[in-house]
Amino acid sequence: MKCFASFSLVLALAAAGPAAAQPAPACPALLQHTFPRLQDEKPQSLCQYAGRVLLVVNTASYCGFTPQYEGLEKLHARYQERGLVVLGFPSNDFAQEKGSNREIAEFCENTFGVKFPMFAMSSVRGGDANPLYRQLAAQTGRQPLWNFHKYLIGRDGKVVAHYGSVTRPDDPALVRVLEQQLTLR
Repeated sequence: MKCFASFSLVLALAAAGPAAAQPAPACPALLQHTFPRLQDEKPQSLCQYAGRVLLVVNTASYCGFTPQYEGLEKLHARYQERGLVVLGFPSNDFAQEKGSNREIAEFCENTFGVKFPMFAMSSVRGGDANPLYRQLAAQTGRQPLWNFHKYLIGRDGKVVAHYGSVTRPDDPALVRVLEQQLTLR
């Protein structure tokens, strides 16, 4: 009976293909955090994005850069099959985010069609910064100076580059580095 059970397991793994036999990537220290999801405040582990290229952005609904939501969504949609995930972190650090998490979620979806993962409002600067943003600032020596600051994180969980608010999601330099990171395994 033992032999039959082992043989059945081998057949099941073979039928599932090579992807099923490979272990999930280890969760790098930068992603070992859990944040509430924006829409319903259910806790979400960032470890679910291990092994992917991430573009982490602090956002705000009432900022001159708010139209970047549209570009971020297009970038996410264009490259998600290749391993990109845009992660949005609404913040009121610059007094340009109003309302509840649910209101922010509705604004993002209804106004810009945002489907990339967004997390509950939190601070991204100074002593009150959430733990991810404290680590991002420590790794880069740069905390966000304004809304829509972007951190590009490689598949290994290390910051590759960061871009200020004026850098649009479709900026050729950003896209070039992003595409290079997507080719790395």
